[in-house]
Amino acid sequence: MNKYSADQIGKPTETAEKNAFYFGNKNFKLMLIGLGLILLGFVLMMGADANTTPDGKFDPNYWNEEIFSFRRIRLAPMLVIAGFVVQVFAILKRNKD
Repeated sequence: MNKYSADQIGKPTETAEKNAFYFGNKNFKLMLIGLGLILLGFVLMMGADANTTPDGKFDPNYWNEEIFSFRRIRLAPMLVIAGFVVQVFAILKRNKD
């Protein structure tokens, strides 16, 4: 019998889907890692404001140079970007189960 004959149209096929859900365990683990990187990046960006003295008091005449630290300007934004890259990779990664 021909594989593509007209009498086969509309009949259920013999192949059933093993897993109808797209994401597997590895996808979810990668998503959690990406979310952790994003949250860590935002936590590292937090800190004292520009007008907060080292003892924690607000003084409009004081300028805190700590807002331009390596942690806030370089490290934290790179962690946030890396987290979003991991999220995109986790979503696009094909489940091979």
